[in-house]
Amino acid sequence: MMPIMYAIAAIAGAFVVSGIIFFLIGMAYRKKVSEKEIGSAEEEAKRILNEAIKSAESKKREMLLEAKEEIHKSRAENEKELKERRSDLQKQERRFQQREEAFDKKVDAHEKKEEELAKKLANVAAAQEEVNTIKRSQLEMLEKISGLSKEDAKSQLLQSVETEVRHETAMKIKEIESQMKEQSDQLAREIISTAIQRCAADHAAEATVSVVPLPNDEMKGRIIGREGRNIRTLETITGVDLIIDDTPEAITVSSFDPVRREVARLALEKLIADGRIHPTRIEDMVEKARREVDHTIKMEGERATFETGIHGLHPELVKLLGRQKYRTSYGQNVLNHSMEVAHIAGLLASELGVDVTLAKRAGLLHDLGKSVDHEMEGSHVQLGVELARKYKESPAVIHAIEAHHGDVEAQTVIACLVQAADAISAARPGARRENVESYIRRLEKLEELTGTYPGVEKSFAIQAGREVRIMVKPEEVTEDNMVLLARELAKKIEAELEYPGQIKVNVIRETKAVEYAK
Repeated sequence: MMPIMYAIAAIAGAFVVSGIIFFLIGMAYRKKVSEKEIGSAEEEAKRILNEAIKSAESKKREMLLEAKEEIHKSRAENEKELKERRSDLQKQERRFQQREEAFDKKVDAHEKKEEELAKKLANVAAAQEEVNTIKRSQLEMLEKISGLSKEDAKSQLLQSVETEVRHETAMKIKEIESQMKEQSDQLAREIISTAIQRCAADHAAEATVSVVPLPNDEMKGRIIGREGRNIRTLETITGVDLIIDDTPEAITVSSFDPVRREVARLALEKLIADGRIHPTRIEDMVEKARREVDHTIKMEGERATFETGIHGLHPELVKLLGRQKYRTSYGQNVLNHSMEVAHIAGLLASELGVDVTLAKRAGLLHDLGKSVDHEMEGSHVQLGVELARKYKESPAVIHAIEAHHGDVEAQTVIACLVQAADAISAARPGARRENVESYIRRLEKLEELTGTYPGVEKSFAIQAGREVRIMVKPEEVTEDNMVLLARELAKKIEAELEYPGQIKVNVIRETKAVEYAK
């Protein structure tokens, strides 16, 4: 067993020794091969380096040659450009010399002209002095001949020119006014007549009393009641006066408030129809009548807006319009008047080509204040303006309401149309009633206003105040001043008087020539 082990160990050792030997031999062989490769690589590197050096030298020589050629070429181009610039400079120098010579010639000519002008100015100054001397001598001679000084002659000349210009101005004003009046009158007649023809309305004036028919005269006693209880209750609740007289089968209800009068009339009719008349029943019937009147007011306001074609009104404005049904002005129903004004204003606006809807709206609302003027302080114009502003109406409508009686000057065409439509509606025959006292007072005020003017001798209001004839003093008012006087009087009447329609101002100057035959 041991010998085998030794044998195996010997064989293994032999293998190890042989491997080491082979390794050492391989290492020696690889070293020789490496040294040989290194030698050949060094030789190759030397060869490559020598070739690179040779190539670099050849390229260096080529680049030097190219650089020399480029330098030569650039030098030639620079020399050529330099020659061109020199030639340009020479040309410019020659041009400048020519201009300088021409400028010197112009300066010399200018100096000569200045010398000539100085001589001419001296001659002109001498001649002007001579002219002034001659003019002064002539003026002195003229003053001696005419016997007037320079200021007197100038004053007379200015006075004559002023008189002539004043005369021509008056004649021109008269001519222009006559021409424009004819044209405007014709156009206004056509427009107004067309509007009136297209608008039909009732003209009957309304009264301030209502008559309630009775089935028999015995009903009067029942309405009066025991010791007058029924009639006192009715008058107290409604605020009207009941007139029971000898008129057969009729009772008169009197009140300046048409709403109260209508409530009392309806309540009386209901009581008469029911037959039961006592204070409690009277209160019930009056309350029912008030509700009916309120409903009628609303319906009448809606009817007015529907018939005039006005939409978008505030509901309170519609109610205020309905209240105008029971309101009268000079005997004319205010609601019918407002609707008529709206229609006429719309027709006039269509003829003139302005906003028809806006004109109708302003015409319908122009007397809005009359709905509440029995309850609130102030004129119906002021109240109408406040109500229109409260319910957000447009500035054009508010201005038309404010200007429709001339409280402020009309600034828009719509306001002028509402003024004209209001005057047309109020001036219809039978539309309004005017008592004798106010009529006489208006004529007296017109005569007083025109009669106190300087130069006026007498003044007469004729044709129901539609014309005023003014007799002037001929020694104080000339023919030319008559035109200006008529114009000033017309403006004064417009500013201080209130009147329907228009007033014709007729100025008359009497000229007399007296001579005696001997």
